[in-house]
Order: sequence, then C-alpha cells, then structure tokens
Amino acid sequence: MKILILTPYYAPDLGPSAPMFHLLSIALVQLGHRVTVVSMVPHYPSGQVLESYKRRWIKSSLEEGVEVIRIPIPSLDRENLIKRMVQFAIYQIGAILATISRKFDCTIISNPFFCSLFPLIGHSIIRKTPTIYSVYDVYPDVGIQLGIFKKKSVISLVTTLERFCITHSTMVQILSDSFKKSITEMGVLDENIALIYPWVDLKLIHPLPQNNSFTQEYGLNNQFIVLYAGNLGLSQGFEHILNAAELLINHPEVHFVFVGEGTAKGRLQKQVEQRSLKNFHFIAFQPRDRLPEVLASADVSMVVLRQGMGVNSLPSKIFSIMASGRPILVSVDSESETWKLIKQADAGVWVAPEESAELAEAIISLKNDNALCECLGKNGRNWAEQHHSPEYAAEQFEHFLELAIKDRRQ
Repeated sequence: MKILILTPYYAPDLGPSAPMFHLLSIALVQLGHRVTVVSMVPHYPSGQVLESYKRRWIKSSLEEGVEVIRIPIPSLDRENLIKRMVQFAIYQIGAILATISRKFDCTIISNPFFCSLFPLIGHSIIRKTPTIYSVYDVYPDVGIQLGIFKKKSVISLVTTLERFCITHSTMVQILSDSFKKSITEMGVLDENIALIYPWVDLKLIHPLPQNNSFTQEYGLNNQFIVLYAGNLGLSQGFEHILNAAELLINHPEVHFVFVGEGTAKGRLQKQVEQRSLKNFHFIAFQPRDRLPEVLASADVSMVVLRQGMGVNSLPSKIFSIMASGRPILVSVDSESETWKLIKQADAGVWVAPEESAELAEAIISLKNDNALCECLGKNGRNWAEQHHSPEYAAEQFEHFLELAIKDRRQ
C-alpha cells in the first residue's frame, strides 16, 4: 500500500507523538508498504524551529525508507494559544500543497482538527482516500477540563469541527477503551473504531543500571529518585506533588526530579523556591537518545493527572516507563484506562489524584520495599514486550487500513 501519514510532529522533534509515528512509519515500511509522512519542521516543545531547518521551503527526504516531507513554520511562542494555532494553520496549508496532487491508497491523520481539518477535507472527502483518523485526545473534553475552552460558542465550534473530522473518516483509531463512548456518541459505529494502544521503542528503552552518565552529571546517585519526565503542562496538576515533597522534607534521601519543559514549569519553579524545597530538582528536556538513562535514573516514575483528566486520556509515557523496567506511581482517576492498564500489567501502585499525604506515604512504602519495586518493574517490561512493540502496532494498522480500503470501495 501507498500510505500517507499526516502528523504535525515527527522525529527528530520531541514530544510523545513524534517518536511514535517515527517508529510506526519504519515498521510499516518493513512490512513492505510505501510510506510518506508530512509533518512540521522540528520545533517542539519550545515553539522555536531548529536552526538547521530554518529558511527552507517544503522539503522532502528519504529517512530509513520513509519519505518525509517537512512543512516550514515560523518560530513562535507555544504558550500563546493563538500563535500555536497560526503554526497549525500554516502546517495544514503546506500539507495540502505538498500532497493534494499525489495519489495514495490510504491515509492516517492525527487529531485534533486544528492540525488536520484541511488535509482531511482534501484527502478523505474530496479525493475520497480511505482514512484512519487517530484520536489521541478527545475534544472538546480535554480543552474544557483544562479551562482552555470556556465560552459556549467556542465549545460548540470545537465540538462541531472535531465531530466533522471523525464522522468524515473511514475509521477512527483510539488509544484506549475509555475513548469509545465519546466517539460512538458522535455517530461512529463500533465496527469503524480501531483500538490500537500506544507503542514504544523497546530496543532504545530497556532496563539499565541506575548509576549512569545522567545521574552522575546531575548528582543523583545514592538517593531515592522520584522521577517525572515529560511535558510540564496544565493537565497534570503538580501542586499536590509539591505538597508531598514538603511533607517528606525530613527524608533527605528522597528527591523529586522533574525532567522536561512546558507551560507550568515557570510557575512550579517559583513555588519550589518560595517553599525552599531542597529535595526538588528541575532538569531541562533531554535529547531522545538520552531517554533510556533518564528513565533508568528513577527508583520510581510518576504518572499524574488532575482529577477528572484521566478519564479521556492515556499518557504514552507509561509505556516508556514500563519498557525501562521501573515501577510506576500512578495518581490518576481510579476508573481511568491508565490505571486499569497498569493494574492489569501489575506494574505500579495507585494514589488518588491530588492527595498529597497518600502520595508521600506511597513513596516511603516503595522506598522501604525493594523487592516490590523490582517485581513491578519486571512486570512492566514484560507487558511492554508483549503488547506495545512498534511491529505489533504496525500489523494492527495494516489490518485496519485494509478494512478501510475495503469499506470505501463498498
């Protein structure tokens, strides 16, 4: 098959979706397909385009058997929502110009609508190309919970446009069962929903010794490290972690380490300074090739979401943590797919969202039980190997793309 993948982020860009689509594209090529990816030039998470990609027109290159077309965008502040929308609009126009004259057997387009609407109209509706619409966050639910969408008119517009993309796709890919209710309520039949869980690079990320070049560089050895690595955004609600750190201030061996960037980082740094939390450390976003060492630095890794946010979200970081062989401390809604999956894998322990005292107690319990930590870490690695390899995901996409082509022909 000639497969077109439209995603705003692609390696070497950072962020969770960029490596996922990179791995998927390579795995599809290895299955014998011809894959073209259209993405923005690398700019995540800062919004600033990498120097080597500036001052270029639309450029195509062959990377590991995948044709990659990168759409140039201006460097803008991603913390400004309007400026971020400008980048997405430019990307969509560029994606149409780069691909509309070409014929593909099928298309994979990632949501939300503000980075996929025009390409979806061009390929799925006008060209009638069989399309899988990949839903990584359910809109407008996520925006409402984060407080981004407040006005009824805005919520109505977002709902209408996202429903338009979903209902005008041949199939809809979801990351977890928890998404299914919202998608079916938009009028999508069960047989047109493809459940494909996130996948992770099991060759890159694997269990490593805790004492490594990363821990040595940042002085993290001989401590009990509670790690959060990823986007420091609005959906996590980090305040209760600061409270837990304050409760554990008399346990000098316990250190909280945050690795990453995001809109909430500046505010968190100010709060840490105001509270004089000497057991709290911030480290800048690390290159992807250093991720295995970053994850290996943890005694326990955290996955946290504000109360109510976990129902329609499945953080892809949980699969990287599993692959690293470290136990997961989960602070999300108990009915969420995130906790259900980690519980099924027996790879972590749960704490109610925003419960600082419970979080502090769980950290001390894990610190005092090395055998449990080791067992949970091994379970997570085994689960990732069985269910979340790129090859397994590519085979599933191949199956559903064939169904989409058959469905469109009928």
